[in-house]
Amino acid sequence: MKRLLALPALLALFNLLLPLPQARADGFIVVDEAHWRPGPRPPGPVPPIWPPRPIPPAPRPYIFAPLEVTYHHVNVRIEGQVATTAVDQEFYNPNPSRLEGTYLFPVPKGAQIDKFTMDIGGKQVAAELLPADKARKIYEDIVRKAQDPALLEYADRDLFKVRIFPIEPNSKKRITLSYTQLLKSDAGLLNYVYPLNTEKFSAKPIKSVSIKVELETKQPLKAIYSPSHTVEIKRHGANRATVGFETSDAKPDTDFALYFAPEKEELGVNLVAHKVGGEDGYFLLLVSPGMDVKDDRIVPKDVAFVLDTSGSMAGKKLDQAKKALQFCVENLNDGDRFEIIRFSTEVEPLFDKLVDATKANREMAGEFIEGLKPIGGTAIDDALQKALALKSATDRPFVIIFLTDGRPTIGTTDEAQIVANVKKQNENRTRIFCFGIGTDVNTHLLDKITEDTRAVSQYVLPEEDLEVKVSNFFSKIKEPVLANPTLKFTGDVRVMKLYPAPLPDLFRGDQLVLVGRYSGKGDSAVILEGTVNGVARRFTYEVSFPGESGKHEFIPRLWATRRVGYLLDEIRLRGENAELRDEVTELARQYGIVTPYTAYLIVEDEARRNVPTAMQSLPQLQGDRAARQIAAENWSSFRREQAGDRAVAGARYGLALKSAAAPSSAAVDSAVEANRALGITALPPVTSAPAPDSRVRLAQYSQSGQFIAGKNFFQNGSQWVDAAAQKLQNAQKQRIQFNSAEYFAFAAKNPKALPWLALGQNVQFVLNETLYEVHE
Repeated sequence: MKRLLALPALLALFNLLLPLPQARADGFIVVDEAHWRPGPRPPGPVPPIWPPRPIPPAPRPYIFAPLEVTYHHVNVRIEGQVATTAVDQEFYNPNPSRLEGTYLFPVPKGAQIDKFTMDIGGKQVAAELLPADKARKIYEDIVRKAQDPALLEYADRDLFKVRIFPIEPNSKKRITLSYTQLLKSDAGLLNYVYPLNTEKFSAKPIKSVSIKVELETKQPLKAIYSPSHTVEIKRHGANRATVGFETSDAKPDTDFALYFAPEKEELGVNLVAHKVGGEDGYFLLLVSPGMDVKDDRIVPKDVAFVLDTSGSMAGKKLDQAKKALQFCVENLNDGDRFEIIRFSTEVEPLFDKLVDATKANREMAGEFIEGLKPIGGTAIDDALQKALALKSATDRPFVIIFLTDGRPTIGTTDEAQIVANVKKQNENRTRIFCFGIGTDVNTHLLDKITEDTRAVSQYVLPEEDLEVKVSNFFSKIKEPVLANPTLKFTGDVRVMKLYPAPLPDLFRGDQLVLVGRYSGKGDSAVILEGTVNGVARRFTYEVSFPGESGKHEFIPRLWATRRVGYLLDEIRLRGENAELRDEVTELARQYGIVTPYTAYLIVEDEARRNVPTAMQSLPQLQGDRAARQIAAENWSSFRREQAGDRAVAGARYGLALKSAAAPSSAAVDSAVEANRALGITALPPVTSAPAPDSRVRLAQYSQSGQFIAGKNFFQNGSQWVDAAAQKLQNAQKQRIQFNSAEYFAFAAKNPKALPWLALGQNVQFVLNETLYEVHE
């Protein structure tokens, strides 16, 4: 084992200095101990251990630099339940000396791997497969020698291992591999996982990361869902689809997961759940019509396009809005009807009624759109009333797409009165989708309108493309399949706190991703009701709610993310109370939904409860008076301001949480919006010296935690502290010394704790009502 000492990224000397991220990784290279050399302290926060542990002097010292991953590309072909994964990675050795080492590929948990092949530098090589018990010995030996527990995460997995020599100085080494696995089915859902986390293997952000999954099934594909990443889904008919994820200059830190459901039913309905510890459970319900929807099942719709042409829309905003409307009109279905209403000081409809989407009417609409000019004030109330009056007595879905860049200045200008007028005239359940253009919009007005009409608001920043936003939205709602859906559950199960609420309409090629809580257990029937072409339809599907299940660990955090989004919107639009504030605080702390907004709530809550410093979630912010003052002002503006940069950032922040599909992606997106409210568009990297700007420090404090394997950890001094530890201050405690025989015995006996142990040498976490403290 002398040759196995970690060089790449956080597996080498720098590992001893920097906090470790969640580690679920693909293949990586561990280089020989003889090539491990000291180097300068890397940039980053002041490490808990500095200076580093003594390292024997090198015969020929040089500046230490870990291996870099230059690109990481994955292509997956899934036919039925058989998945073939092809991996293409390139490593770069920035050191001035030739290296040699070992390539390790931890096998994904539970995967049945077959036909593993590997190519290094263009030559086929044979990899040795080690069972988990033998792989554990390799990992433990690395941990002992490197004084770094990062690899313990993999200690319960099989391992492919192959020797690599040489790794030439200042040169690249390309590695390709492929393997086949049989995917398992759970409640009709097939699940594919690729261990993408490469953050700790690259000294620099990876220039190119991509995953492409080609799906083909014998039965029609219904739900296609990734709980880990924001993916692009392109369907090619009923039985084929391509799922893509791409990013650049990134350090991926989350495994890629994909669920998909081949179903022969008209609607695909699949339910999975997570329930542990005797508490109420969490469930995820996927509902999708897929693409195999007959044309006579597509619901003809009525659409009113309402566009603000006031003077402030002059220039790029109106140009993009006109292009967006042209796209929408051209993409109406033949059975649809439409109207265009422009408004400024006055309201001007094109047809003064809903008309069929004929070629002649579309051409007339195109000419009308082209001739729109920016002038006058903003008569929002009059425009909405005119659009709502178009609703006919039929059961056809009626949608209003409302675009404005300002606040009401003509006619009724009171926010509450405008909302009341919409409610009064909207007895027919018309959905009003609002697009706020720029930052001088009344976010409270638009959000209350969309909330009351079961729709959603989007806010387009000056640097964003309105045409793209509107076009993408209209493409999604182009073909309704089920209007005004409702859900019921039968059996000895009670469901509660469902999100999204209320349910949106279902569209061809799209899907509903519903999360909620439940009590009870056992078989249940999901009853989905709605209308198709004015005819009531009822669909019934059998599902099962488990009494105990540790699977699908992502569901609680997904539910909490959406719940926090809805609660924060309630605070923003209607005011704060102790119940709302306390629930937001607890969920944010428990599930790592921490931004400058929720960080303020957490530090205030812990100060009020006199939480000991050693147990505090954000001790740095607690002790930074200037940053705390900024946090207080920021929270106040979130609750108070209705228009302007901060108000729009707050509204976009809430939407990022409420519409979350992948919790980790939502955490990043919501943090971007919360930072935008502070005037920060790009957060600078953390350095050893505190940032001079208190706003930047606030944002950095807010992003210092890590959510790992169902737990949220905060860094407190040299320790990583489980957020759940605050509730067990008087519980039984057990101290374990890092790298001791007791330490490795505990790791072997408690595989659930492996990801938490991998955080570092000083960790506190709760397991089975016991508070464990790992220390040096």
